[in-house]
Amino acid sequence: MALPIPGKIAYRNARLIDPASGLDALGWVLTLGEQIVDFGAGLFADGKTPDGAQVVDCQGYVLCPGLVDMRVQIREPGFEHKETLILAGKAAVAGGVTTMVCLPNTDPVIDDEATLEFVARRARLAGLAKVHPYGAVTKGLEGKELAEMGMLAEAGALGFTDGVRAVGDAQVMRRALSYAATFGLMIVQHPEEPSLAKGGDMNAGELATRMGLSGIPVCAESIILARDVRLVELTGGRYHAAHVSTSEGLQILRRAKARGLPITCDTAPPYFALNELAVGDYRTFAKLSPPLREEADRQAVVEAIKEGLIDAIASDHAPQDQDSKRRPFHQAEAGGVGLQTLLPVALELYHNKHLGLSEVLKRMTCIPADILGLEAGRLKKGAPADLTIFDPDRAWKVDADSLIGKSGNTPFDGRLVQGRVLRTMVDGRSVFDSGDL
Repeated sequence: MALPIPGKIAYRNARLIDPASGLDALGWVLTLGEQIVDFGAGLFADGKTPDGAQVVDCQGYVLCPGLVDMRVQIREPGFEHKETLILAGKAAVAGGVTTMVCLPNTDPVIDDEATLEFVARRARLAGLAKVHPYGAVTKGLEGKELAEMGMLAEAGALGFTDGVRAVGDAQVMRRALSYAATFGLMIVQHPEEPSLAKGGDMNAGELATRMGLSGIPVCAESIILARDVRLVELTGGRYHAAHVSTSEGLQILRRAKARGLPITCDTAPPYFALNELAVGDYRTFAKLSPPLREEADRQAVVEAIKEGLIDAIASDHAPQDQDSKRRPFHQAEAGGVGLQTLLPVALELYHNKHLGLSEVLKRMTCIPADILGLEAGRLKKGAPADLTIFDPDRAWKVDADSLIGKSGNTPFDGRLVQGRVLRTMVDGRSVFDSGDL
């Protein structure tokens, strides 16, 4: 079913922020159909609005490109009891996310064209946030035989990853990077040495010992990153490290980037806003992969975001059903939902004066879009009208039971945050409206 094409809409009295160009000014945006027609501080300076336009008064709130979330688990097909594509889309637009890239750890795995096209088609029919799949690096995510990456790329895969599993076999990773180098593809790694992480519950250290839980050492991240950096040197393949969480890992990436290697990385809000103390009284909502680290690592992640070593911020959205989380800590599944908390928790970097507002937004708009090769994350004439309007100062309390979706397993449950999405537009259509405009 074709979605209705929106008419002419003029957004006035908006604080326009376009991180790509550095624009930060009070002005207008005019959209027609699915595209941005014009925008700027001087637009309609004579006070006249275009004929036939619907006018939306933004009341001075921020209007910026829709967020680009480069790491989401949508769970469909195969795990609809945890989340569905439609509910993930609704959570995304409620959080200001207009584009998300999903991991291939579905059932069946996204390691062939048919499954990739199924997910993309379902997303188009939903008409909410745009969904672009990653393809699997290895068939069945088994870490042995390479998937048909060339065919998957032609079908629309933006990169290749084994999802929440690291490509642990060095020879397999070497082949994947060599293939990536030949065809201009990107390999996305979950940087956690499998044998060191196996059976682990939380960050290794004094707290894990006192709680009687199995620890995952910091070197599980740094060992795999150090190995992969050497393989990037050997092959020249494009490499992206996901959800980096440790100071050790960041030092390795800093040296690699200084040598000009084709390496990028991201982190997620839990790793700059929480530390291992969030596990508290065996809180399974705070059991994540990688695990929450010590305070020194959290501070190192903040500094790496500030200096630009960490390129992007992603939600790392990983919904788990109640039966998977309401268990003894060791038996509980890892992961937390993050689509609706991505923006407000990231804005803590702005409210705490680590970064300017535009710099925070940059790491969730144009930078991830550039890494992925997407024409998104920018205010640009002729570009798709994927926009979000939000109040950066609106205070609210995260309530797991009130979040959209089947799973409310957020590590931020009960946290006071600032930053609320008021309206989200995808291809010019309003797909979320809080009713506050």
